[in-house]
Amino acid sequence: MKKIVNVATPAICFVALALSVVAFNKTNAANTPAPVSTSVTAAGQPVDLTYAAEKSLPSVVYIKSVINSKTQTVEYSDPFEDFFSDPFGGFFGRGQGNGGKRQRQVQTPKRAAAGSGVIISADGYIVTNNHVVDGADELTVTLNENSKEYSARIIGADATTDLALIKIDAKNLPAIVIANSDQVKVGEWVLAVGNPLGLNNTVTAGIVSAKARSMGQGVSSMIQTDAAINQGNSGGALVNTRGELIGINAMIYSQTGSNIGYGFAIPTAIMNKAVDDFKKYGSYQRAMIGIQGGSVKDYVDSMKDQDKEVKDYGTMEGVRIDKIIEEGAAAAADLQAEDVITEVDGKKVKTMGDLQAIIAQKRPGDKVTVKYLRNKKEKTVTLTLKNEKGDIKVVKNADLDVLGGQFRPVNDSQKEQLNIGYGLQVTKVSGGKLKDAGVPQGFIIQRVNEKPMKAIEDLQNAVKDASKSKEPVLYMQGIYPTGKKGYFAVPLEDE
Repeated sequence: MKKIVNVATPAICFVALALSVVAFNKTNAANTPAPVSTSVTAAGQPVDLTYAAEKSLPSVVYIKSVINSKTQTVEYSDPFEDFFSDPFGGFFGRGQGNGGKRQRQVQTPKRAAAGSGVIISADGYIVTNNHVVDGADELTVTLNENSKEYSARIIGADATTDLALIKIDAKNLPAIVIANSDQVKVGEWVLAVGNPLGLNNTVTAGIVSAKARSMGQGVSSMIQTDAAINQGNSGGALVNTRGELIGINAMIYSQTGSNIGYGFAIPTAIMNKAVDDFKKYGSYQRAMIGIQGGSVKDYVDSMKDQDKEVKDYGTMEGVRIDKIIEEGAAAAADLQAEDVITEVDGKKVKTMGDLQAIIAQKRPGDKVTVKYLRNKKEKTVTLTLKNEKGDIKVVKNADLDVLGGQFRPVNDSQKEQLNIGYGLQVTKVSGGKLKDAGVPQGFIIQRVNEKPMKAIEDLQNAVKDASKSKEPVLYMQGIYPTGKKGYFAVPLEDE
């Protein structure tokens, strides 16, 4: 479970709206129409949550992730390194005078972690948090009441939304009904269902404390609840009194790491979009409006706290634009700094969280109608949202296979011979982007886009990050087996 420690809510939230594509008003993954969630209780009557618990518990699973032991190269300090290396020419075997820094290989221990997940379709699709499955070599899913255990594979995951979709090979599973989180109301009763602190099949109750919370952790427009959420609840269900899913529990606000009444869930409106993207593209398609800014009220309050003069925007609601991103959607639509966005596609925008929630339900290429104030005068413009690359194409995570090569970490003999501490040697070039760029077999890659390449996973991450960037190119620095240094630019996309 993610936790936020000593977080002070900023007066101004300058967030680049690289916001996602989330259409949660859809159906659940089993393609059943999502019922409208309305908590109806007579005034003054106690709320009976037993029905909600009975309906939702069978759909929440226990997820165990395992990261296997790996060999890693680490640096450590030797205070006698320089003292002995120069005067005695390495007689004592203490390296080359590298400022007291040396490398050695260590074996990392096998690690296991646990979290929760929610079955969204009878054929085995399960939603959880990205941080529950991130880096896992093995994933095991255990159904409610320990009825059965399955191996799972990752269909798609996204760190920014903190969502992941995994799949088990099973049929006739108890899929949860997905409600429309946009219709959730502050003050309505909810249940948090999961496996906190090793206590399987646990239900806690509370209310919706707030909506559209921007936590500054990448995840936008979250549902806040005082239902107790603790470590292990990550990826579990936040449900209404009908037992319908309204959010995926993701993080807590705490200085201790334990629940103190502030839990946060990712709304189903964002989850549905993410699930659809993962199934169609294998990655999350993030739409961007192309601005930096924050809520008008936060900005005005901040200026007043600093005894500074502040402009009269004609409203205390809306999102004030601080900066326009070059070549972004807002720039193309001639929006300007100091404009205040008040409405998008007919939906009111009072805070940055509201704007994030709306844009998160869109995809690159979608057109949106934006109402805004410029010098207190209302204007309307239609703009086309773009992706993080600045266009409207589908963004897919490239895999190591796109390079068309095989790699292995350099051995101790190569390190000593070439006087290097790490690197990945190209052991085979069978085609792909390496061949196109002229990278030869035997070349040792030491850095890619300024990041050190110590393990295969480092190169995998470099390819993935570059494939989603505005400039999808790998800039490789390294060394030939002869000791000659080499540099290559490896484009990941065809021109």
